[in-house]
Amino acid sequence: MKTSIVIKKGLSSDMRFDLKDGAGSDAVHTSPVYAYAVCRLVTDSNLEGVGLAFTLGSGNKIVCQAIEYLVRHVEGKEIYELMSDFGTIYKKMADDPNFRWLGPHKGVVQLALAAVVNACYDLWAKAEGVPLWKLLTSLTPEQLVNTLDFSYYEDILPKYEALDLIKKQQAGISSRESIIETGYPGYDTSIGWFNYSDEKIITNVKMAMDRGFTAMKLKVGSKNAAHDIRRAELVRRIAGDQATIMFDANQQWNLPQAIDICTKLKDLNPYWIEEPTHPDDVYAHIALAKAVDVPLALGEHVPNKVIFKNFIQSGCMTFNQVDAVRVGGVSEFILISLLSRKFNIPVVPHVGDMGQIHQHLVLFNHITLGHPALLLEYIPHLREHFKSPAIVKDGKYLTPMEPGMSADLLKHEYSL
Repeated sequence: MKTSIVIKKGLSSDMRFDLKDGAGSDAVHTSPVYAYAVCRLVTDSNLEGVGLAFTLGSGNKIVCQAIEYLVRHVEGKEIYELMSDFGTIYKKMADDPNFRWLGPHKGVVQLALAAVVNACYDLWAKAEGVPLWKLLTSLTPEQLVNTLDFSYYEDILPKYEALDLIKKQQAGISSRESIIETGYPGYDTSIGWFNYSDEKIITNVKMAMDRGFTAMKLKVGSKNAAHDIRRAELVRRIAGDQATIMFDANQQWNLPQAIDICTKLKDLNPYWIEEPTHPDDVYAHIALAKAVDVPLALGEHVPNKVIFKNFIQSGCMTFNQVDAVRVGGVSEFILISLLSRKFNIPVVPHVGDMGQIHQHLVLFNHITLGHPALLLEYIPHLREHFKSPAIVKDGKYLTPMEPGMSADLLKHEYSL
């Protein structure tokens, strides 16, 4: 019989980390301050659920204030009872009438929702004494779909169809579980931050390859397209023709610019071009995909399941970069992954969590849903702040074994 664990209180923590020497810089954020709006669920046991939402800078405080409001939906709830029909409470939180006008389902409110939802899943896994990936892969199809809110998906992925999709993947689970031993492939997203010099990029590419990475990403999107092309050519030349290289524009091009620059970058055989234009502009992405035959990756700034639904249906998305600390947490991540699986679009998450949570979610995606095990972004800059930092060896994420979702930060760093 499972021990009852009741959530007594939800707390928020505003945690910010200065990065140095150009790390984390892109075409928008030239001096980034990485930040987590943390939700901590205190219980009547010695267990505590920890959930993250990723932000940048002073806006983090506003997300923390929203967390302090939303936690009232889970305070007083017993964790097993809560998670047995979590899709229902998820919908109540997402549609809270005091907050819905501020969204709906986007911005500060959605980020706060992500932190609260993630804390619930973390507590659930800790209550079971297993890592999140193990919890998720051990759920029955019925248990899994009961954690999801299918609102606005009834026309494209109703609950019964999601259930059938999961059941059809069960036949291959045993063979896919080998990923637990071999490790999940990573890619180095830190070789070419926007403010890095050419010399530093050259050094970083060589270091990444020495550490076993065969895939890496360069930041582009400067006001001078020739500058981007030159740096992209540099990375391709140093990494070689066999390397997997991505280019990330961080939404900086309008459609005519995107068509022009993507046409030029295509000659360098990119694995994908990421966020080429505004993240809400579905039609611009469709037009770009028709104009230039180049793989497009997007989702870092797509805030919710409805816009993901539009992108997935549109045919312009080659790679789905849904981020569980941007959309409404693990629950919405799983729903979006299910729809992406239906359309055979691989999920390669953006890692606002620095890969801590997503190392669990990609294992679940592969083992339970049958997504291909392609790549998971690796950003090492905040490793020293996590209690159990993600471990990458020879270019692969080693499977985490500690209970929970690996989101716990060092206790002395929490600001209350």
